[in-house]
Parts: sequence; structure tokens; C-alpha cells
Amino acid sequence: MLTALIAAGVVPGMGFAQQNAAAPADDPNGPATVSAEEMTGRPDREVFLERDVEIIRGPTTVTSDRATYRVLEDEVEASGNIRLRRNADSYTGDDMRLKIDTGEGFITHPTYHLGKNNAQGRADRVDFESREEATITDSSYSTCEGPDPDWYLKSGIMKLDTGRDVGTAYRSLVYFKGVPILGAPAISFPLSDARKSGLLPPTIGSNSKGGLDITTPYYLNIAPNRDLTLYPRLIARRGLQLGAEARYLGETYNGITRAEYLPHDRLTNSDRYLLSSLHNQTLAPGLFANWNLNFASDDNYMSDFTRNLTNTTQRLLARDINLNYAGSFWSSTARLSNYQVLQDPAAPITKPYARLPQLTFLSGQQDVNGFDWNADAELTRFWHADLVRGNRMVINPRLAYPIINQAFFVIPKVQVHATRYQLENTAPGASTTLSRTVPIFSVDSGMVFERDARFFNLPTTQTLEPRLFYVYAPYRDQSAFPLFDTAEADLSFGQLFSENRFIGNDRISNSNQLTAALVSRFLEPSGALRARFAIGQRYYFTDQRVSLTSTATESRSDLLLSAYTQLSRSLSFEGNTQYSQSLHKLRRASLFGQWQPEPGKVLNLRYRRDLPNNLEQVEVSGQWPISRRWYGVARVNYSLPDKRIAESLGGIEYKADCWVFRLVGQRIPTATQQSTSAIYFQLELTGLTRLGSNPLDALRAAVPGYQMVNQPRPNP
Repeated sequence: MLTALIAAGVVPGMGFAQQNAAAPADDPNGPATVSAEEMTGRPDREVFLERDVEIIRGPTTVTSDRATYRVLEDEVEASGNIRLRRNADSYTGDDMRLKIDTGEGFITHPTYHLGKNNAQGRADRVDFESREEATITDSSYSTCEGPDPDWYLKSGIMKLDTGRDVGTAYRSLVYFKGVPILGAPAISFPLSDARKSGLLPPTIGSNSKGGLDITTPYYLNIAPNRDLTLYPRLIARRGLQLGAEARYLGETYNGITRAEYLPHDRLTNSDRYLLSSLHNQTLAPGLFANWNLNFASDDNYMSDFTRNLTNTTQRLLARDINLNYAGSFWSSTARLSNYQVLQDPAAPITKPYARLPQLTFLSGQQDVNGFDWNADAELTRFWHADLVRGNRMVINPRLAYPIINQAFFVIPKVQVHATRYQLENTAPGASTTLSRTVPIFSVDSGMVFERDARFFNLPTTQTLEPRLFYVYAPYRDQSAFPLFDTAEADLSFGQLFSENRFIGNDRISNSNQLTAALVSRFLEPSGALRARFAIGQRYYFTDQRVSLTSTATESRSDLLLSAYTQLSRSLSFEGNTQYSQSLHKLRRASLFGQWQPEPGKVLNLRYRRDLPNNLEQVEVSGQWPISRRWYGVARVNYSLPDKRIAESLGGIEYKADCWVFRLVGQRIPTATQQSTSAIYFQLELTGLTRLGSNPLDALRAAVPGYQMVNQPRPNP
């Protein structure tokens, strides 16, 4: 075996040295290492190589039975058992010509393998335009391994651009299990996860309201920070809907805008549309603006057209515009807000007040000679077509003196909540000017104890954290005050330690009360939480005279209990309960257990109870292998008061080595006593496209812990 180090492009007369030297593998401009059983020719111009030929230059390696290497042109002409390796890609063929420095050339009757996405195929010829671009004639393409792939793309001409990670096939057919399933004059597909312009695979589904539903999106990658998706959607019973979604991102701005329009819905005999826009803008240092604008043509738009479970039940479309300026210790905001209400005739709701405008000022500093201070102010004009409307001004200064160390804390705080109203559209004889000033005093205190303990035979640190929170606020008659933005807060651990029982500024509760709570945690040496247990309750020393309904005379609030435990890496439980000791029943409860022994295996059990809203549900969901390649996924939400299934989802997934098939059916409520049933099916050809509808969003929302069956799994 003869080995030579040859410098491409050297001047004539340079010596030919036999030596065992190699060019750096990452240097495409380095010298070429040439080896063969027999070498003849002139090493400064042209070298003829026979038997076991190997030529290496930078990331390019060529092996063959025979070859000619032209030094000045840096060109290889080879034949017989050719193998070309360049970076992670490899080609084999019968004859080849290649300029190594530019990557230009061709291979006849090749097979090829692309390392970035594990794609492979055969062709009549490959023409290399550069190191990154190639044109393949009469080719096949697949990410399946083996000589007989489950699916492959057959095309007359295929262009691969590894620089942009884009492949484009012309006069193409997609075969699955030997059967052509998709044909197109041109198909564009990714060679990696990078974004690219092109026609996206159609989504096909069906639901009980619109029938067959086909969407054919086209994606435009306008710039690295801007894109546009056009998605015409054919709904069998309704007509053709046109949609577009634009996304943009800059150094000082970002946003997303979506528009949909159906010129004539055959079921309603009306035009239907939706417009949604989110935008955030930095106007100057400290000065920010944003908007959230949403418009729909009618009350039933979200339930008739959306595929998203959250949006189907959405009944308030926000319209907000904000301007915010932040200083070193203060910020101010100007806001305009309104809502469009999507009414359900069986359960109508009152439209919220519009804020036209709302001006807020927030300020505060910590540790100013040991004190923390805050001073907030708000001026809002509330407008409603039918209800009392007017202006509300709120001023709320607060002063606290925290005493904190590692073992305990005590935080006394005083504040004044002053409010003034100028009202319109009031009842005859009612006052149009109202005011209220409420001083509030509170003390928050707690301690932290620690000890070494064991949790399920594992060494942990157990904490014991008692906490007391006292609040005093005198009673002020507020029965004549309007309710612009206020409601009574649901009881929770966070609300137990709040000075006001109400959300909003229209009601300030009278208080002479003490909250007592106890929390215990079990922490691993790494700091990870293995378990947490908490209990808390509020004790009233005077009646709760400020109320939205009537005076409350109970001496204590409901009892709150909370628990979380990670029994093992795969099994966890979490529960929160609100127990009424006067009624001797659970008013609210949320219990959740999850067993996830490994990726692709998860079982969830959830119980929810909300007695004030007559809600009590049991939910079971999970994802589990049925056999070696089959997976089942399901969710059932059963309403105990109604004795019926409120929501359900069921499906199967089949995972092959290079493709996945999914079939999912879903039933979701869209209004009172109304629901929509939909079916999704999807064939995912790994590395090429997804055909059918997209059930993945529904699966992730319905089954906590769901993972795609072809998602790479972490090493144990």
C-alpha cells in the first residue's frame, strides 16, 4: 500500500513524498492524502490509482477500485465500488467525478444516506452543484432503514439543499406499504427541524357540526424573525373558509395576528369571521405598549370552528390596549379595555364593564431604614350600556416593618384604602357621589423548625412552619356602592393571608380575624421536595358585615387542607380540600394522582368537587402500551350530579421504526347541553410530513404526562 500527501494546486515540480501523514479532518483546504495499491503519473499534476483507492481531503473521503486524481484541478474521477463520505453524508455508485474543493460533480447509479435526518434512497444519478446542493434524478427517498422501506418518496427530480436543510421533489409520489397515497407536482420537506417555506401537509378531520373538514396550509418563512401561514379550510356543510396567521419578532417588538373569514356559511346563511391580534412594543427605555384585540362575527363562532378545547368554551373575547412606563421604583399604566360576550342562550352572562380608560400608578421600595413602603393609585372610568356607570378613584398607601431571620419572621403593616365614586345612570334619588376610607392593620408572623428525618426510608430534612396572620379593619357601610370589578374571592391558602376577602376595589371587608396555618415539608439533601402537608383556617372575632349577599355570622372559615407527595420517581399525589365544619361536608376538593413509570406510560386519576357551582367530577386518563408497537390513550370525565360523561377522548397509536399512525376521537362541550364530536387521524412519516388531522394538541391537553410515542427518550 502506497500513501502520499499531495498539496492541491501546488506549482509544478513539487516533490512526491511517500509518508504516513494525514490532513486535518476539519480543514477543507488542507492537503489531500492519497493511498492505493498502485500509483503512477506525475504527483504535481495527475495521479493514476489502482486497487483499494482512498483519497481524503478535509471532511471528504473517496474510496474506489480505480481513480484519477488531477492535482491542479483538485478533481477526482473514479469508477468501481465508489463510496463518497462527506461530513455525515455518504454515497455509493458506479462512476464519479468530483471537484473536492467546490464539491461539484456527479455519481451514477448511486445509493445515498443523509446523516442529519437518517434519510436514504437510490437514484439514477446525483449531480452535485456545490458542497451543500445536489440534484438527484429518478430517485427514492425515505427515513426507513433497509432495502424495502415501509414508505418512500419517488420523484423524477429531487433537489437537496443541506445548507438550508430543505428538500424539494418534483413529479413525486409518496408510497406507503407499496400503495401510492399522495401525489403532487412538487413536494417540499425538511432535512432537519429548521423552518422553511412550502405547502404543509393537509389536515383532514370530521366533526358533528361541520362534517368533513380539510385544511391545506401554506407556510411562508419570510425572514428568520417573521413568517406567515395561509390556511384555506374546506368544511363540507359550511363552505370554504380562508385563514392567515402572521408572526413577527424584533429587538423591540413581537406579536401574532390571526384572521379567518367564511364568506357564506351554508348552515347559518351569514358571513362568519374572526380576528385576533397580540402585540408587544418597546417604545423607549422604560416605555412599553401592548394590545390584545379579539373580534368574532357571532356568539357561536368559537364552538363552530375552533379545534382547541380551551377556545371552544371561551365566552369573553378581550379587547385591551395598554401603555406602561416603569421608573426605578414606580410604574404607571394607561389602559383601554372592553369585551365581546359570546352568549349562550341557555346560560346568559352579564357583560363586564369596559374601562375607558383606566390609569394606574404603582410605587414602592424595600428596606428604607428598615421599612417597606408602597403607594398605589387608580383612576378608572367604568362604562356599561345598561348598568350604573361612572368614575372611581382609589388611593392605597402601605407601610411595613419586616423583622426577618432564618428562624422566624414578623411583619407588621398599616395601610389606608381610600375610594371615591362619581356615578351616572343611577336609580332615581340615589346618590351620585360616594366615598369610603378604611384604615387596615395587619401582622404576619411565622417560624421555621428543621430536623433530620426519613421519608419512606430516604434521608430528608423535615420542616415545621407555623404561621399566624392577624388583620383588623373597621366596618364601613358599602351597600350603596356599585360592583364594577369586584367579586368574593374563593378561599385558598393564598387568600387566607390577604387583608381583603374580595377581589377588586368596590368592597373592603371589615376584619377582626386571625389566620392560623401549619406547613411541613420533607426535603431531599439536593433540595428536591418529596412531600408537603399544610392546614389552615381563618377565625373571625366579629361578624362579616360587608358581603355581596348577607351578613356572615360564622366564627371561622372553612378548613383548608393540602398535601403533596412524591412517593417515588414514578408515583405522586396531590390534594386540596375545603371542608365546611358547619355543614359537615366538603365544599371544594381537588385530588390528583399520577403514575408514570417510564416515558409513554402514564395513568392519571382526578377528582374535583365544587359544591357552590354544583360540580363534582371524576376523571381518568392515561397513555399505555397495548403491545410492542400499539399504544392506547384515553380520557373520561364523568359528572356525578348529571350521571353522564361530560367529556371523553379515546385513541390508538401505532409506532413503527419510521412512521406513526394515530386515530383519536373526542367529545367536548361547547355550550349548555350542547357538545361536539370530532375524529382525528394522522399518519406521520418521520422526516417527511404528517398526513391527516392533528390530534397532538388535544392529547397533550387531555392527558397530563402524555408523550409522543416517537419522541426521543432520555437515557435511564
